[in-house]
Amino acid sequence: MGIYGAINSAVSGLTAQAIALENISGNVANSQTTGYKRLDTTFSDLVSGGGATQGAQVSGTTFATSRATNTIQGDISQVDVDTYMAINGEGYFVVTQAADVVDGSTTFADETFYTRAGDFERDENGYLVNSAGYYLQGFPLDPATGNPVGDNPTVIQIENQPLAASATAEIDYQANLPRVPDTNDYDDSDPATALLAAAVGTGNVAVANETAFLNSSISGGSVTIYNTNGTAMNVEVRYAKTANAAAGPPAVNDTWTMYVGSGGDATNAYFDVGDLEFDSTGALTNMTAGVIGTVNSSSDGFDLASLTINGTTATNVEVSFAGNSLTQYSDPDGTASSVALDQDGYPAGELTGVAVDQSGRVIASYSNSQQRAVFEIPLATFEAEQNLKRVDGAAFASTTSSGEADLTGGGQILAKNLELSNADIADEFSKLIITQQAYSANSRIVTSADEMLDSALNMVR
Repeated sequence: MGIYGAINSAVSGLTAQAIALENISGNVANSQTTGYKRLDTTFSDLVSGGGATQGAQVSGTTFATSRATNTIQGDISQVDVDTYMAINGEGYFVVTQAADVVDGSTTFADETFYTRAGDFERDENGYLVNSAGYYLQGFPLDPATGNPVGDNPTVIQIENQPLAASATAEIDYQANLPRVPDTNDYDDSDPATALLAAAVGTGNVAVANETAFLNSSISGGSVTIYNTNGTAMNVEVRYAKTANAAAGPPAVNDTWTMYVGSGGDATNAYFDVGDLEFDSTGALTNMTAGVIGTVNSSSDGFDLASLTINGTTATNVEVSFAGNSLTQYSDPDGTASSVALDQDGYPAGELTGVAVDQSGRVIASYSNSQQRAVFEIPLATFEAEQNLKRVDGAAFASTTSSGEADLTGGGQILAKNLELSNADIADEFSKLIITQQAYSANSRIVTSADEMLDSALNMVR
């Protein structure tokens, strides 16, 4: 091999160390890049030839190759941005790039890329874009079932379209009525004076009898419901006891009538929903239809086919006492206690925010306190992710060596977190010292070999 072979080996060493230096400089430059995966350097020797015997073997040159560290996760850092996310474990976010803007609408490239950089934010068009300009893709969710739709992810876009109103279909009602209601008419001694005033009569309460009704009834709470176009309606409930239990014959249970306020109707101040009977244990035993209410098929509440309050009408509303939620236990205060009214309707709402939850779903929040899961974010895994092709922006493209993306697995998405670069400056500086010394040593070999060649040439003078 000789002096020329030594020079050749040293030059290959210089080249290899220069490649290592290039990788180190790139790692240091990207030590703060979200989702960046550093490049390490692997050195291999090239044997130039020689005899088969031990003494005849000679050392060869070397060459350097870059080694991906895709499987090494960077540190996870918590952040305060609702749409930022990190991946704990395997997987990549599926992204693409914008291709053009046509008539004000963004079009996207056909090529799909993959990244661990989860610093996505919603842009002016509702797309989730990270700082490198990649657009997040996901599966749209069926509004009815909540299940992903389709086999191929699409670019996620959450538009500013209002959420439509939903009419109230059910009011879940809970209360305990006292055995003796403390009405304005009650004289604190005779329970008969706590019954509905005779002047009020039966059925709906006429406006002319409103004062007498209020003096002989108690409040049952109120709740705001919504009709089909989202108009709010205040449902005010009142109860009047119409009969005290008696042994008979005929036997009589404690009986109450449930009313709902009309909100200012010219004819009726309160509507008669129906009658309720309670046994000696305080359990609801029987219901009877009123003027506006019918006993529903499951016998656990009243159905209101039409309810008009202050000129606004709601239809097909059920007042449910399911789970024995309406009782009559003794109450010294004489008022309806443990009152709770919940309903399932809501008005139309404007989009107020977008966030990602821990299950990897994009959640849209609206001004009417409603939330909707609109997209599911898949994670792409590969059989040989170290063979992915690096592209700009801490992203990768699949290759024949990496295999096709599998969107059925992956690690866990961590909301309001970011994966930092896996390049550590202290570690890179340690590599830099070794690389610099190796480069200097190879250069000294070239210098020494040059001096030896000069000596050999000077021998003939």
